[in-house]
Amino acid sequence: METLRFKKAMKKLIYSLVVCGMLFTACDKKLELANPNYPTTASYWKTSDEAFAGINAVYNALALEGTYTRSFPGLTDSRGDDFYGSSPWTDLVLTGRFTIPSTSAPVSWIWRDHFIVVNRANQVIEFVGKMSSDVIADDAKNRVVGQAYFLRALAYYNLATTFKTVPLITGPPADQNDYFPATATEDAIWNQIFEDLKAAESMLPISYANVVGPDQGQKGRATKGAAAGVLGKAYLYRKQYDLAAKQFEKFLLAGGALNGVYSLMPNYRDNFKSVNENNAESLFEVQFTAEGGTDGNWTGEPNVNWRQFEGISVTYAPPGESWGGFKDYQPTRWLYNEYKSEATVDGKSDPRLLATITSYEPADNSTTVYGLAWPYSNTSDIYTRKYTYDGLGLHQKETFETGGINYRILRYADILLMYAETLNELNRTAEAYPFIQQVRTRAKLPNLATVKPNMNKTQMRDQIAHERALEFAIEGQRINDIIRWGWLYDPAKLAELKLHDTDFNSWQPGKEYLPIPFGELNTNKNLSPNPAN
Repeated sequence: METLRFKKAMKKLIYSLVVCGMLFTACDKKLELANPNYPTTASYWKTSDEAFAGINAVYNALALEGTYTRSFPGLTDSRGDDFYGSSPWTDLVLTGRFTIPSTSAPVSWIWRDHFIVVNRANQVIEFVGKMSSDVIADDAKNRVVGQAYFLRALAYYNLATTFKTVPLITGPPADQNDYFPATATEDAIWNQIFEDLKAAESMLPISYANVVGPDQGQKGRATKGAAAGVLGKAYLYRKQYDLAAKQFEKFLLAGGALNGVYSLMPNYRDNFKSVNENNAESLFEVQFTAEGGTDGNWTGEPNVNWRQFEGISVTYAPPGESWGGFKDYQPTRWLYNEYKSEATVDGKSDPRLLATITSYEPADNSTTVYGLAWPYSNTSDIYTRKYTYDGLGLHQKETFETGGINYRILRYADILLMYAETLNELNRTAEAYPFIQQVRTRAKLPNLATVKPNMNKTQMRDQIAHERALEFAIEGQRINDIIRWGWLYDPAKLAELKLHDTDFNSWQPGKEYLPIPFGELNTNKNLSPNPAN
């Protein structure tokens, strides 16, 4: 109920202060008209209610075409070796082949909508940060500003891992000189991510169960655990293993501030369904709902008729008119075979297989798709089940705008496997086993210390890569793992990737990132191309 109340609250009294329309579009100096339908900075930011409406507006920007509604998950997943584009929409196919042009509309949407998050978060940090205790209680103010720091860091994490280098904007534009920001260095971007997440971790509560304010009891808001976990993930991406380990130890060692707060769900698929959302395993997820108004949340300014749906459950779903599956992407055969590479302790297939992939598996009592007998002529076909309604007794029909499955950004399973990875990189390989085994035990896989004892550092790296592929398949993780491990620039690993997914045959150095949109480069002369341009 409280989660639903948060979702509804995010659709009420939502605004954003738009500076001359798009982020980097110049204003006409001869025309400066105030829109009476929108507040201005001079008239807004006067009350506690406006502070909470402001942070709700930042969350709403996570539910746009270019953030988590559709394009960002799809264009991220398709660049891994676990997923490939199989759509008549060529942008989705070319992205997976690392040949997407800078004029691609979905690429520009990802850029645009992540900078909407940044823009809105900057306003909350700036203006709520200046509110006095007479306007908003200090604890409430810290929660609102802390959430803005977290959401800005999340947006920049996605921008940095997707585009490599982007402008670093940390406040509302003071004047027209700020409309064309220059590209920042990688170090500057990542240092800002670190600082934002540290600020968020210090300001946010572990939960909202007992806070005082309109957010009391609401699930789905950023917490101390979300900030601490994403900070550890950011440190790991930048290979700052000591700092990453300290973050993960807060969750995993006795006496840690977050020890015991999170746990693995017994049923793996509970992490990808429209029920059991915001569960014990979830550190942070984007809130979606199949209910609501009539206007799609593809982009733009929300209004009273705005909906908050996700589109990936239909774009990922296997083909079928009765459930509206588009099959825009498919899992690779390599991923399927990885799930089959090790039997469970009771001699069955890894249960994550059928939570992730729709395949014909008579031995595992899986011969149906959306409740129907296997509808395809070829029993060797494989499609996507994760983040779809297949097997849930629900169908997604006729329109994108009926998807209500929350998108999970960070799970406790990731904390466990990232900590194992940091231990291995810190030459503490033997200590990594029990943290990996917690994830394997849920999948009913045998004791790793028994089947592969005494692995060296290199062997453990490969094992962790295997474990991560199975646990986080089709969750927007794989390409980021591949990049940070340096596999694309290791001839042996690149050869493996090409065997996993033929899309990698067309990869060229630098093309692992999405290109900076041509329209942005054309408009903003201070913006530099990235290696993918």
